[in-house]
Amino acid sequence: MNIYFLVEGRSTEKKLYTAWLTHLIPEFKRVDFYDQVNHNNYFLISGNGYPVILNEGIPNAIDKIQEVSKYNYLVICLDADEDIVEEREQYVNDFITKHITVPASLEIVIIIQNRCIETWLLGNRKIFNSKQPLEVLLADYVQHYDVYENDPELMGRFNCRNHADFRFAYLKSIFEAKNLSYSKKSPGETQKQYYLNQLKKRIDPTEHLKTFQKFINFCDNIRQNFR
Repeated sequence: MNIYFLVEGRSTEKKLYTAWLTHLIPEFKRVDFYDQVNHNNYFLISGNGYPVILNEGIPNAIDKIQEVSKYNYLVICLDADEDIVEEREQYVNDFITKHITVPASLEIVIIIQNRCIETWLLGNRKIFNSKQPLEVLLADYVQHYDVYENDPELMGRFNCRNHADFRFAYLKSIFEAKNLSYSKKSPGETQKQYYLNQLKKRIDPTEHLKTFQKFINFCDNIRQNFR
């Protein structure tokens, strides 16, 4: 079994997914080039943003998959941005149906990061507790929407920022309060297993982070059907 991951982001997603997959499907080894897959491998590449991931990334991925003829899954990971999740997923599905001939042996899985991947990262309750004393800016964010108590995926905008910008600023403030850093190029602690485990714990009792849960469910299914 082999998996082709096509992620939207040029930096954060490449690092995060690669780090997380070592824990979620440790039986699979990453290869550096798409044509190196053999048995239980995955290849991961950036689609260089949206809409480039649609117009170029998906067609290129399909071409490479057909060339190698060893892939079982194409997993497309991208942001919802200002769309709702269902609209963005339907748009991607419609694009593929209209423009792409998908090999019969290939299953396509679409993972929509609700607004952006920082939405998922806001779900770690161990690194952030809104009941503790907070800096002024972070206190303003919590007053607007408390991501410790409430589902980060349901959070709205703040001070006219778009959804993704606000989520990034919120997460960055949480990290700064812990004397840590987070940036697109250096996602830091979020790559570690303990951080991933805290996000997984968030989805079990609360049913929060439903789009993250879809990614986890995919990885669990791969492990269950590992051969």
